[in-house]
Amino acid sequence: MNSTRQDVRLTTIVVASVFAIVALMVGAVGDNSVKLNGYSAVLYCAVICIGVQWAAWIPASIATSERYYDLTGGLTFLTVVGFSLWAGAQSEAPGWRELIVSSLVVIWALRLSIFLYLRIYRAGKDGRFDRLKTSPIRFLVPWTVQGLWVFLTMNVVIVINSQAGTAPALGVWDALGLSLWLLGFGVEVVADNQKTAFNSDVNNEGKWIDTGLWSYSRHPNYLGEIVLWTGIACFGIPCFTGLERLAWLSPIFVVLLLTKVSGIPLLDRRALERWGDDVEYQKYRENTPALFPRLVKKS
Repeated sequence: MNSTRQDVRLTTIVVASVFAIVALMVGAVGDNSVKLNGYSAVLYCAVICIGVQWAAWIPASIATSERYYDLTGGLTFLTVVGFSLWAGAQSEAPGWRELIVSSLVVIWALRLSIFLYLRIYRAGKDGRFDRLKTSPIRFLVPWTVQGLWVFLTMNVVIVINSQAGTAPALGVWDALGLSLWLLGFGVEVVADNQKTAFNSDVNNEGKWIDTGLWSYSRHPNYLGEIVLWTGIACFGIPCFTGLERLAWLSPIFVVLLLTKVSGIPLLDRRALERWGDDVEYQKYRENTPALFPRLVKKS
């Protein structure tokens, strides 16, 4: 009984917090967006982000399975891209900026969600959900948080796509944004492929990867993620005004999520549990930055 009450309390706090954050962002960045039945398109996108997760949580909690968690996240990105483009088109046909940033998100979402799904499929489970999925109420937490992740991460693209009126022509900031996205996406893909190949080699069983990009950074895939979303944010610089600029919290949110919450802290804790007493691993941690590579590597 006490455990159930704690689950309800935790879930209530998380859901209420997510709703409060989403409401604040919708109110801040939605003024200049297209209105549909009197409500901003940004609000509709927020409802989609949370609604898709909750709809997927129902069968997932019944089956006590996280197998389709990442695919659902990817599907939500694609749905929001399509809806925000359609909403913006009620005011004016999408321009090159809208089409470019939308295409970049589609490419990223398809690649990452399929990659993560296949990783869970091969492993049979995702260890992050071992305790959460045993309680349907507690299991609602990661699904709700994923909705917040999609909405905040996508905020720049949502605002760009759903703006009413004519956007300025492409310029230097857009070129910089595309360059950063290409760099970040390339780093993320290469890092993921290197780690997959490393883990697929039976000779590396029980070892940590310290070759390729992983010899310069302990989490190069996260570095790529941060860089590519920073590139996406650059597309909003020429066309955001007033409180719309709060959408630039998107890359800041990605940085905080990966460096302070569910990314690096979680993986580093697991790594220390496995190899913390290994002298070679201690040396690797000392000589290799967690995220941004040093200009000169330590020997």
